[in-house]
Amino acid sequence: MRRRYKFSVGMALTYAVLVLVAAITLYPLVNLLAVSLSPRADYLRDPMMVIPPRIDLSAYRMVIENQLMWSSYRNTIVITLVGVAISMFLTATAAYPLSEPDLKGKRWITAIYLFTMFFSGGMIPNYYLVRSLGLLDSLWALMIPGALSIYNAMLLKNSFESLPPALKESARIDGANDLVVFLRIVLPLSLPILATLTLFYAVGKWNSYFNAILYISSRDKWTLQLLLREIITNTTSLLDDGTSAETLPATSIRYATIVFATVPILLIYPFLQKYFVKGLMVGAVKG
Repeated sequence: MRRRYKFSVGMALTYAVLVLVAAITLYPLVNLLAVSLSPRADYLRDPMMVIPPRIDLSAYRMVIENQLMWSSYRNTIVITLVGVAISMFLTATAAYPLSEPDLKGKRWITAIYLFTMFFSGGMIPNYYLVRSLGLLDSLWALMIPGALSIYNAMLLKNSFESLPPALKESARIDGANDLVVFLRIVLPLSLPILATLTLFYAVGKWNSYFNAILYISSRDKWTLQLLLREIITNTTSLLDDGTSAETLPATSIRYATIVFATVPILLIYPFLQKYFVKGLMVGAVKG
């Protein structure tokens, strides 16, 4: 039997609103990509373009040929990979003991953790702490401070608590210790929430900006975000010569750099998106 779909004014309005919201959301991204591919004359004629009349890759060529871009890219990749590994290790090892019902002092430890979510030493004490540890002008200053997110640890703790207790009890009866239970039972069953938290940490490390301003002074240790700031405030620092600016708008260079810097996250996101809803629901609801 053929399926019949009933048309209603409410459904039509709903779809119209969704299409409008999608268009409003996607337009800045499409315009950014179109301007980055356009020469100066086309940009001046229509700065709000959606489809570039002509394709000009000069902006991308300037970005790719700039050595500071590649060093910033390398630093950001190192910070993201190593920083996420450290953060996930600390988050998992902090959440697992708190998920055990027989942990002594569990309420006090949880209260201390939660206290740090609402109160901190502030920017100046953190700066002095980083300086006293000898981490100034070092990539470690962007990975170690703030490596553990208590909010993420609480989500992971709730996820661990939602696992059937019988699984861990049966493993302990067979002679498994806490480390074996943690590595071979708890972690494999928590892949959705682990993937979600990994992406949260990765996006945070990749977009880290304020800490880099505070702790990094050498140009060879700049991150992508610091380079973007330099390009936005002083685009000519990326140009090889003054004549390039006559045929290529500064906006195209800025937009090309933004596209170049966001491509890795855009490529990774689709593969982890399927874990979002399941991971957050498991971590947010204790059952």
